[in-house]
Amino acid sequence: MSKETPCIAVCMMDPGTNLCLGCGRTLPEIARWHRMESAERLAVMELLPARMADAGLAQMAPLPKPG
Repeated sequence: MSKETPCIAVCMMDPGTNLCLGCGRTLPEIARWHRMESAERLAVMELLPARMADAGLAQMAPLPKPG
């Protein structure tokens, strides 16, 4: 994955927080991610660990690559 995406290929939304369990982004953030400027993506990425912690969600490890 790119350094400018928090995606770890664990794409599942938590119904209680509306955050992705893999990366911590919201659906609107995910939807416009590739239209965001680099600085905006990096700013969102800086918020994700605290956002996940505040929501009581553990950060998941990336799925292993097949093969």
